[in-house]
Amino acid sequence: MPTDTSVDPRSFQSFAEFYPFYLGEHSNTTCRRLHFVGSTLSLVCLGMLIATGKPQYFAYALLCGYGFAWLGHFGFEKNKPASFKRPLYSLMGDWRMYADIWTGKIKF
Repeated sequence: MPTDTSVDPRSFQSFAEFYPFYLGEHSNTTCRRLHFVGSTLSLVCLGMLIATGKPQYFAYALLCGYGFAWLGHFGFEKNKPASFKRPLYSLMGDWRMYADIWTGKIKF
């Protein structure tokens, strides 16, 4: 279910309040799938950073994570990522949603 576009993500006082809003911003299945792919590729890139010590893998991790997420928002969800107004909660939401997809709490 899409969220009310008049809600300012900065108005939430806790992550627990923010997360339902975050999920509403990810109601499109393709958007969620793109987030999942981007997060998975980011983890692979971070693993490569650790394995090789090559710092460019950190940049690749950011590119994968944000690139796939923004493609999902702008191309499929038709909204702006909440990370523009609430970056820390959005990052936390990304990983919570990732875990919720893995555990079957959120449809993939």
